Amino acid sequence: MARVLVIDDDPSLLRAMRVGLRAGGHEVSTAANGEQGISQTALTNPDVIVLDMGLPDLDGLEVCERIRQWSDIPIIVLSASGAENRKVAALNGGANDYVTKPFSMAELEARIRAVIRNREPEATDQMPSSLSLGRLELDLVHHEAHLGGERVELTTKEFSVLSYLARYAGRTCTHQMILAAVWGPGYGTEAQYVHAYVHRLRQKLGDESGDLIRTVPGVGYCLSADEN
Repeated sequence: MARVLVIDDDPSLLRAMRVGLRAGGHEVSTAANGEQGISQTALTNPDVIVLDMGLPDLDGLEVCERIRQWSDIPIIVLSASGAENRKVAALNGGANDYVTKPFSMAELEARIRAVIRNREPEATDQMPSSLSLGRLELDLVHHEAHLGGERVELTTKEFSVLSYLARYAGRTCTHQMILAAVWGPGYGTEAQYVHAYVHRLRQKLGDESGDLIRTVPGVGYCLSADEN
């Protein structure tokens, strides 16, 4: 038996999967949109997530990428599109498997068993859902940043760059490392993207002097691990 979280906005499909998976002995919880699904993931820590790509509030890829910032729970993506580029994008975004609609319940159950079976033993522990570095606090679940208790409004990409640097605070992150983690494995030479987003982050964090996000000339950036 597995604890399955289904994130989909189609009530009839949610009902069918709830009935079908419970009949197979699984414990099923549901979420009707991306934000709710992300919160449910943090609260219930399911064994596997079944995620629809076409959600009303967030693109399924964004939901997958946001969950991957703090959790290694297996994710099976559902989509009405069988386009290869969409599948590649989902897998690059952190999905473990991809199922094209329509599908049979037997196929879905087989894929659930497979991703759980193939999950690496060392990946079973939850990664932190928040990071705190002195005055800087990051909520990785809700994509919120606070500095000295005040909320800092960041775009999704800005938050992704900052959270990546925060996870490796005190260590140098190269342009290539940041590009691969935030933009995807197809990037590696577009250092100007990183420069632009770090510039924006410094402005929003009041770090024009570069004391918080330090530049390592010709290499990349390092988020200061100094508590002050």
